[in-house]
Amino acid sequence: MSASKTVLITGATSGIGFELAKRLSVLKNYRVIATGRNAKALEELRTLGVEGYCADLRDTKQLDWLLSSIETPDLVVFSAGVGKFHLAYETTDEDTQAMLETNVRVPMQLTARVVPAMIKRKHGHLLYIGSQAGKVATPKTSVYAATKHALIGYTNAVRMEVAPYNIDVSVIHPGPIDTPFIELADVTGGYKQAMGSQLLSVDTVVSAVMDTIERPTREINLPKITGLTSRLYALAPSLVETIGKPFFYKK
Repeated sequence: MSASKTVLITGATSGIGFELAKRLSVLKNYRVIATGRNAKALEELRTLGVEGYCADLRDTKQLDWLLSSIETPDLVVFSAGVGKFHLAYETTDEDTQAMLETNVRVPMQLTARVVPAMIKRKHGHLLYIGSQAGKVATPKTSVYAATKHALIGYTNAVRMEVAPYNIDVSVIHPGPIDTPFIELADVTGGYKQAMGSQLLSVDTVVSAVMDTIERPTREINLPKITGLTSRLYALAPSLVETIGKPFFYKK
């Protein structure tokens, strides 16, 4: 790729977003703009040549400030996400609101703000980090799974809306990843221990994101077998829930 591209990464101060920003920073054909709430992590990224903006995008004033401070990106990677693993009836209103705002409202509001300029230019790429939870919900992920299911519906519609303007919409659906997200979502620490080597590595997911940036694809499932699982679930949900019960109840 010879032309330079401006990339905006949300949730860039931890996990997938942080590692992606570092990888892209060494490539000369990308101008990388990172945003997140961890000022220390942003400072580290700045030493690599990344443009860092400390902002809480749940605050629409900060969201608008960010976009007024940069030019409309060619690519947006929606990497910010939060989750809490609780039974539905034990989930607090505060946790529900946090998941809905970060995982659903913010991506929608950011999309609505960047798409008009992409339409005008007749090119762009929107890349969202989804989750297998949005395809196959499991116990203690009721609210989190609902937010990721909402993202699937949203991106499916947006993809058709922007297709006439040469704008790509991609969604990466990873299974559980070995990132700080796991510790924050499951305060008991039992889920990470139970999953062990089954957790995806950050490098695996970031590599898939990098491939999708270079060759836009509608959807990537990680690991690949989960794509088959989700299709089977759509056809025979009770069967999958029965067979998968030992795995689904690891939280």
